[in-house]
Amino acid sequence: MAQVLEFKLPDLGEGLTEAEIVRWLVEVGEVVTVDQPVVEVETAKAMVEVPCPYGGVVTARFGEEGSELPVGAPLLTVAVGSVKPVREQRTSEGSVGHSTESGSSGNVLVGYGTGAPAARRRRIRPAPAPAPVSPPVVTTAPALGVVEPHSPVAVISPLVRRLARQHGLDLREVAGTGRDGLILRTDVESAIRAADGERAAGAARTGRPEPDAPAGRIALRGVRGAVAEKLSRSRREIPDATCWVDADATELMAARAAMNAGGSAAGAKVSVLALLARICTAALARFPELNSTVDPDAREIVRLSGVHLGFAAQTERGLVVPVVRDAHTRNTESIGAEITRLTEAARDGKLTPAQLTGGTFTLNNYGVFGVDGSTPIINHPEAAMLGVGRIVPRPWVHEGELAVRQVVQLSLTFDHRVCDGGTAGGFLRYVADCVEQPAVLLRTV
Repeated sequence: MAQVLEFKLPDLGEGLTEAEIVRWLVEVGEVVTVDQPVVEVETAKAMVEVPCPYGGVVTARFGEEGSELPVGAPLLTVAVGSVKPVREQRTSEGSVGHSTESGSSGNVLVGYGTGAPAARRRRIRPAPAPAPVSPPVVTTAPALGVVEPHSPVAVISPLVRRLARQHGLDLREVAGTGRDGLILRTDVESAIRAADGERAAGAARTGRPEPDAPAGRIALRGVRGAVAEKLSRSRREIPDATCWVDADATELMAARAAMNAGGSAAGAKVSVLALLARICTAALARFPELNSTVDPDAREIVRLSGVHLGFAAQTERGLVVPVVRDAHTRNTESIGAEITRLTEAARDGKLTPAQLTGGTFTLNNYGVFGVDGSTPIINHPEAAMLGVGRIVPRPWVHEGELAVRQVVQLSLTFDHRVCDGGTAGGFLRYVADCVEQPAVLLRTV
C-alpha cells in the first residue's frame, strides 16, 4: 500500500524565510525519482531548483506559479510505494503500472533531511502550515489545510492577509467561499472591488473627486525586496559619510591596454573593474579598518582577516552583489576571471545564496550607466563601499601643462563608527594614487 508523504519548502539557507514559485517542473500524477528537481523558486538571494527527497507519484501541488510560500509550507505530496502513476491510469487503463522508487534522499538542503520512509510518520498538528494562495488540486491524497483553530479569521494564507492589509480591508468582514468558510484570494479581491465601488459612489454623491488610482503596484519581494530591506537597514543603522576625489586614469588605461596586448595564459582580457578590485585589496591591506563590521550588541568593531570583495552587477532581476572570495589572495587576472564567472551566473539567474553573501567590502562601478558620481549606500553589514564613475576625456593639468586626460571620479562611503575622516581619506587617496600611477601598486605587491 502506498504511503503519502508531504514535502515542505525547505530552509534554503542564509536565514531566508520565504520563496516565490517561479515554475513547476512536475505535474500531478507524474512519477518522480529521489532528488529530482520538482520546482524552481526565487528567493531573496537567487533562483533555486528544489529537489524532492522522495520517489513516487505526485499526488498534489501546493501554490501557483507566482505565489509566495513561507519556509515550512507544503510544496507537494508524493505517494511512495508500489503505485500506478495517475497519468498512466488515465491513458492506458488496465496496463501494468510502473513501480516507483521507495525510499528517500540522502542529500540534504539546509533545514531538511530524510531517513527511511518506514520510520517517518506524519503527525497531525492542530495548527497546519500555511496554505497556498489557492487550494491545491489533489488526486489521491486528501486536501490539506483547515482553518487555524485559534485564528481570529478563517484565512491561513499569508499572501491573502498581506493583500487585505495593503488595501486596508478588515478580514473579519469578508465571507469566505472556501472549504469550511476559508477566505480565499478571490474573496479578498471581490471585497476590494466592492469597497472601491462604494468609495466611487460616495464621491459621486458628495461631488468630491476621488483621488487618482495608482497606475500599478510592484511587489517588494525576491531580489527587489531583499535589496530594499538591506538598503533601508543600512540607512537606519549606519552613520555613513562620503568623500570623493577626481583622478587621472590615463596611465591606468594605458597599463590595461599593455596587459591585454601582451595576452594572458587564459586568453581573457583584463577589465577596468578587475584592476580596480586589485587596487581595493591593496588599499584594504593598508587600511584594514575599512574591512570590518560593527557588532552593536557587544559595542565592538570586528576586524575581518580576509577580503571577500563584492561588486555590484545589474541584471534583469535587479541589482545583485556577487562576492569574490579571498580576493586578497588573488592577482588581477584571477580576480578578473572570477568576476566574469560570477557576472555570467548572475545574468543567467544561477547565483547561489552563498555567492551573494559574506562580502566584507563592495566595489560599485556605476560609471557603466554613464554617470560621473554618486553617494553609494553601504552594503550592510559592511563598513565601506568604493564608487567609480565613468572614465572620460577632460581638461587636466599634467606636468604643468593643460592637457586632455582620462579622468574618473572616485567616491568612498564609509561607516563613521569604524574610522574617522583621516583614515577614509587616506584609503581613497591611496586608491587614487594607484589609478594615476599603477607603478605605486606594483611596488606594494
